[in-house]
Amino acid sequence: MKSATHKIFSDLFDRHSRLLPIQSDIEDAFKLLLSSIHAGGKILTCGNGGSAADAEHIVGELMKGFLSARKLTDKQQKSLFVSMPADSATHLATYLQQSIPAISLTTGLSLPTAFANDVAPDLVFAQQVLGLGKKEDSLWAISTSGNSQNILYALGVAKSFGLKTIGLSGNTGGKMKSLCDVCICVPYTHIPYIQEYHLPIYHTLCAMLEAELFG
Repeated sequence: MKSATHKIFSDLFDRHSRLLPIQSDIEDAFKLLLSSIHAGGKILTCGNGGSAADAEHIVGELMKGFLSARKLTDKQQKSLFVSMPADSATHLATYLQQSIPAISLTTGLSLPTAFANDVAPDLVFAQQVLGLGKKEDSLWAISTSGNSQNILYALGVAKSFGLKTIGLSGNTGGKMKSLCDVCICVPYTHIPYIQEYHLPIYHTLCAMLEAELFG
């Protein structure tokens, strides 16, 4: 872990000492996510309700610059000038940012509503894991109770096909804990408190990945 990455990690517990008991789980989640990216994989996210918003929020921090600009490499910039007019290539090279590949399974209307209506609503996430996932990927699933059935099915499919599985939950982690390689269980049972702590955890993990890959 780079020094800048470690500082981001340490700062989380300086600000939120209640998370100290799950420090090792957060670090293990970071290592699993990083290993997926190093292996050429991507991060899939999913959740329901407020956790669906968190799943999309995570992707927003990963797919563009979060705390740094993530400028394109010289090689990437030169590639743009090969097939683009100079003015367009300059614009792209100036404003495009490097990405950590990530997809939220909560995004979109046509596929989820069609599958829910025509097949099985509790398998909407599982179907996308089957269609998009590969063994180098990670599924990052969020459930405050740890017992959301559509999340459990998605994690089960991910485990069956060799994806790494990370959970973000509350207190005991519920049923999802046994399906996760790492399950980060916030030490609260009250849903709003769990959600309040989920945000600094996933912000920290996103910032750590950025610092490690682009710092």
